[in-house]
Amino acid sequence: MDGIWSYPVGSGHLEGEDLTGYGVVASDGTVGHVEREDGHHGMWHLVVDTGVWLFGRSAVVPVGVVKSVDPEGRSITLACTGDQVKEAPRFRTDSETMDPGYLTAVADYYHRLTAPGTTTA
Repeated sequence: MDGIWSYPVGSGHLEGEDLTGYGVVASDGTVGHVEREDGHHGMWHLVVDTGVWLFGRSAVVPVGVVKSVDPEGRSITLACTGDQVKEAPRFRTDSETMDPGYLTAVADYYHRLTAPGTTTA
């Protein structure tokens, strides 16, 4: 499960790079932009502001789901669909990003996307 909390090799992510404000694109279109990147308990993830797309909701996306980072275009591409981000465990308060139980539920969800017989993330 630890791999879900690390940027994939070859993603283009540079350690220490500030991703705040980068656009976030799923395999089927734009999702929103990065509010912040957090790594409480070594569980690195992006908090993505989805704007009106999810009725003003934000979403938590483990960095292991990042397919690529484009510093010039200030965009991040995810290895999942927008609907898959929408169906992830609901993010309600900032304190959840410090809760290992909530983050584990998020990781379990994204891991299931790559389980045999499911959609590839």
